[in-house]
Amino acid sequence: MISIPKLKHTDSNNFFLLCGPCAIEGEDMALRIAEKVIKITDKLEIPYVFKGSFKKANRSRIDSFTGIGNEKALKILRKVSETFDVPTVTDIHEVSDAAMAAEYVDVLQIPAFLVRQTDLVVAAAETGKVVNLKKGQFMSPEAMKHAVQKVKDAGNEHAWITDRGTMFGYQDMIVDFRGIPTMRKYAPTVLDVTHSLQQPNQSAGVTGGRPDMIETIARAGVVNNVDGLFIETHFDPANAKSDGANMLHLDNLEGLLSNLVAIRKTINSL
Repeated sequence: MISIPKLKHTDSNNFFLLCGPCAIEGEDMALRIAEKVIKITDKLEIPYVFKGSFKKANRSRIDSFTGIGNEKALKILRKVSETFDVPTVTDIHEVSDAAMAAEYVDVLQIPAFLVRQTDLVVAAAETGKVVNLKKGQFMSPEAMKHAVQKVKDAGNEHAWITDRGTMFGYQDMIVDFRGIPTMRKYAPTVLDVTHSLQQPNQSAGVTGGRPDMIETIARAGVVNNVDGLFIETHFDPANAKSDGANMLHLDNLEGLLSNLVAIRKTINSL
């Protein structure tokens, strides 16, 4: 964590948090969400990285929202960082994205569907940024050691693993908490709470979700010693342009995090 600029509360012995909207829809919404999350995480002393996708390449339908323009969205991420003195993370989808995004953000995220793409992982690693590797929905926890090793072999020691659930049939996800201690042997491990509750491959071409289960999954992750949590949030999930069905309403974030911090303190005392 010390390799990430602007990261606060690193001595709090808390989990760290990657949190923000699924996609950057505009400047006002990004700043509004960031401001609210930062107030909460400062109060609770949670190390915080603002999350927002500058583009969405993995869409079920061709008419789904993909972004407001790469440079425009990346500049908004930079503005969030400069305005609130907070680090940022975004996901990349092509080799050419790595160097471009690295000019604007502090952490590069490899999407779960792409985590086996060697050229993409290496390109991210070669920027020198922290690389957050999302575990493929189709991969075992043990297989993630090879993705981490690719980052290291590219000369970068700063890799994380994020579990975002495993396919459970065609249209559901499940979190296998046995994988957390396994993956923590390879790298700091994050639990992506909201994507783990997706219900993909719906016939309408729009992913469903179970946001009512967010606290249940998050609590289990903290109890099982995850190093970080990933939570997508929005002040109007029903009208969010991406992944609204499984996002946490921004108004519910403080209560959730307060409960999770209390659980973390209990676990730390055992």
